[in-house]
Amino acid sequence: MNEAEQGVATLKAWVGRTQTLKQTLDARSVTSMAATLGVDDLPTGEGAPLPPGWHWMMFTTFLPVSELAPDGLPKGGGFLPPVKDMGRMWAGGRVSWTRPMLVGTAFERKSTIANVEVKEGRSGRLIIVTTRHEISDAHGLCMAEEQDVVFRKPPSPGATPAAPPKAPDGAHWTRTVAPDPVLLFRFSALTFNAHRIHFDHPYTTQVEKYPGLLVHGPLIASFLLDTVRRQAKNRQLAKFSFRAISPLYDTAPFEVQGTIDGAACRVWARNASGGLAMDANGEFLA
Repeated sequence: MNEAEQGVATLKAWVGRTQTLKQTLDARSVTSMAATLGVDDLPTGEGAPLPPGWHWMMFTTFLPVSELAPDGLPKGGGFLPPVKDMGRMWAGGRVSWTRPMLVGTAFERKSTIANVEVKEGRSGRLIIVTTRHEISDAHGLCMAEEQDVVFRKPPSPGATPAAPPKAPDGAHWTRTVAPDPVLLFRFSALTFNAHRIHFDHPYTTQVEKYPGLLVHGPLIASFLLDTVRRQAKNRQLAKFSFRAISPLYDTAPFEVQGTIDGAACRVWARNASGGLAMDANGEFLA
């Protein structure tokens, strides 16, 4: 077995690793998320149901600064496998809901490394780590989620990224979002995310060589879910899947668009040039 094969085998050995975290969902956190997303039409106090996607602010790990790498991520990967010299991006996932999560309730999240896949892409090697989360209260399972995180080599200086595919036509609605540094900072703080590409402009542009601050994948997905909620006020999502296609930066507004067709919906994020940034599909409860 050569060095590359040994490295892959080491990463795959993490499959099956588990972690259990507990947290009571407090009203202050829910109110903070509502303010961050600009939601002012929902209750946030004790007993209120948590809107879809807002669980991404929960179950954070509170590492001291001494345990963070220069990019702000945990040294050694934290719960995820240790992948050296590669950037880390949240690529998408799949969520299903069983019962509402209520504010003021104690929850437990069991996480499992479900899969580690190594692929060769146009830009080199990709390592895709899939984690399965199950969130339960005292009465049983409330929701399940699979998250895909992609590790990849940073682009070469001066390299021109491939143009994303064109966003779909025929949207039933459009919402414009301005991802300014204040929004990105507040979402980073709310989710206790120290990844510097989301809030440290000099680091992001001078070290990582991005054109601007990157918009968090969960933040984009949260806006997609919120626009579905606004367009289908009396319906509940049963399933939601989403995939990041191309990055969004704080350099320009983006649009959240979508359609509803019977029991299904499709929503997407469109960048300022008309390219597809995130694509998602949902199914409503019957």
